[in-house]
Amino acid sequence: MTAFMTGGRHERNRRAGTENVAGIAGLGVAAGLARAKLASESVRVGALRDRLEAAILQQISGTAVNGARARRVPNTSNISFEGVEAESLLIALDLEGFAVSTGSACSSGALEPSHVLRAMGLPSHRTQNSIRFSLGLGNTEEDVDALAAILPRVVGKLRTLTRTK
Repeated sequence: MTAFMTGGRHERNRRAGTENVAGIAGLGVAAGLARAKLASESVRVGALRDRLEAAILQQISGTAVNGARARRVPNTSNISFEGVEAESLLIALDLEGFAVSTGSACSSGALEPSHVLRAMGLPSHRTQNSIRFSLGLGNTEEDVDALAAILPRVVGKLRTLTRTK
């Protein structure tokens, strides 16, 4: 194995410098705190996700959750909006103060439809009108309710614009 850093003889000449002991210890403490909070936060955030999905599916026709509804991560939902281009919805929601994505986190900024949705076998129109909602530690029921309150208006406006073209 060749050294990836030069300037010292640590680790049998493979790297230079001294390990960041304080940083390593801090990472261990942070990991322990995160693990202790993981179970309760997973339940809380999962409930927020379920609340958001229920509101969207109930209030906006032509919507569907993409993927399995069981055995999934608690913080993420991907929903398709029939008759709405995802990029337009993303921009409209951004203007309303909500950050969403059209693809997976690992492909943010890509203009292509999600490779994950394509691999799931969704029809191309659903891969092009799907939005990913990600929730986290800082999100509240009020955040979810605020998003659910403006979504019907935003989706309705975009659908009207699409039909008039």
